[in-house]
Amino acid sequence: MACPGSRPPSRLEQVRPVAGASESWHRAYIGLGANLGQPRRALERALDDLRRVPQSRVLAASAIYRSPPEGAPGPDYANAVALLETTLDPWALLQALQTLEGAHGRTRPYRHAPRTLDLDLLLYDSLEVADPSLQLPHPRMHLRAFVLRPLLELSPQAVIPGHGPARSWLDRLDTPPLRRWQGQDDGRPQDP
Repeated sequence: MACPGSRPPSRLEQVRPVAGASESWHRAYIGLGANLGQPRRALERALDDLRRVPQSRVLAASAIYRSPPEGAPGPDYANAVALLETTLDPWALLQALQTLEGAHGRTRPYRHAPRTLDLDLLLYDSLEVADPSLQLPHPRMHLRAFVLRPLLELSPQAVIPGHGPARSWLDRLDTPPLRRWQGQDDGRPQDP
């Protein structure tokens, strides 16, 4: 029974590792993106929420960058990458990320739909997983400047399992340079 005045635990606080999961700390890189409402503010709030994921701690976060949407029309995205340490296994961490997306109003009406918040599990240690519910490293991350640039800001020597150094992939991409998001949601990017 809850104490008077206490609040019930949120769905996010109820996420726990799978039985038998290792209690050692693992490093996970999380991609953050949003292009509806106030995208920059959404990423700032999501980063605060990531700090409350059970059995996890945020070690660092990149700057926020602006990028055009890929594969569908819509407003530009605010993108960033966060580095977490966690004792959650990758499936439990993915569940926590999806819970956060839902709390931020994320819906999935169609592929590449604009979104209030997108949280992608990019890397989990050097693990490679090909599972219907989880793919690690995140598919196509090595082809997306809006993932690679903030990732390299946090880890200049990052290696994408099965693909090699992230820097070599960023150097190969023929995309316009990303710009840091200046100010709040004023829509004006800042040159890197």
